[in-house]
Amino acid sequence: MSVNIRIMLVDDHEVVRSGLRRLLEQNDGVEVIAEADSGEQAYQFYGEHMPDVIVMDMSMPGMGGLEALRRIIARYPQARVIIFSMHENAAFASQALGAGARAYVAKSGAADDLVQAVREVAQGKGYLSPGIAQQIALQTLSGSDDPTRLLSAREFEVFRLLAAGKGVEEISTILKISQKTVANYQTLLKQKLGITSPIELVRLAIKHGVIEG
Repeated sequence: MSVNIRIMLVDDHEVVRSGLRRLLEQNDGVEVIAEADSGEQAYQFYGEHMPDVIVMDMSMPGMGGLEALRRIIARYPQARVIIFSMHENAAFASQALGAGARAYVAKSGAADDLVQAVREVAQGKGYLSPGIAQQIALQTLSGSDDPTRLLSAREFEVFRLLAAGKGVEEISTILKISQKTVANYQTLLKQKLGITSPIELVRLAIKHGVIEG
């Protein structure tokens, strides 16, 4: 039998984690050693369990997957994280990879995609779902002017929450940063993205698939 790959699953839906556990453990040498239902728990559990690979959802209540990824990588640079997301979108994939994820796999893809990603990432390689890789390549080739690619992971998360209609106070609670810091990000985002109103911010987010129209 091949060497065990120890995995931590992070998703706020128990049924999703249960399905992933079954899918992954059908494969020789793959073992799920921990499960977390939030970004906060993922950060805490990583230090306790030190898994070989994390499979983490991007959209979760509270601290989302992107912020959790940013914090885990900041403290444990060796962490190997696969973002497993319903967002089949180049903007989200670029942000995840920029924040330190080793792989980005779309939930809508084939089950084998995730298994392959786990094996590749466990060996220190990277992986992208074929559809996502194609989107990023096309975006790069066409020189698509997506200003969200200029944002850091933290800026992107504030942008996404603002676009989803969250207020400064709520974002401050979710990301565990001060309201003043959120307000500073708000100003910075207007400058970086060249927008002047909340409506423009929402339009930009819809245009680039950051929120649903």
